[in-house]
Amino acid sequence: QALLVESGGGLVQAGDSLRLSCTVSGRTFSSVAMAWFRQAPGKERDFVAAITSGGGSTLYADSVKGRFTITRDNAKNAVYLEMNSLKPEDTAVYYCAAKAVLGLTTNPRWYDYWGQGTQVTVSS
Repeated sequence: QALLVESGGGLVQAGDSLRLSCTVSGRTFSSVAMAWFRQAPGKERDFVAAITSGGGSTLYADSVKGRFTITRDNAKNAVYLEMNSLKPEDTAVYYCAAKAVLGLTTNPRWYDYWGQGTQVTVSS
């Protein structure tokens, strides 16, 4: 089992930046790929970004490419999502997820552990 806890969400204006954090316990963090997903009201959970266990490879949704950056610190058992140039359409609950099987994927069904989510609201 693993416990994932997100933090860093909030209410910001369009064009602002936010940094989300997710800490992981109960699992060897350096052996899992990590990802961020988001879910807006009435919509499905969408892939945002993912990073391999060693941090050497990343994957981004087209909608956030060039604005968001995913990083991880295996010494701190943490993964981060730096979000710049935020837009109102980025408003959602953001979830971090962990995947035990190697490789990156955008499909949420392949992720084994999930956090409780943190709300990000971007006003226009």
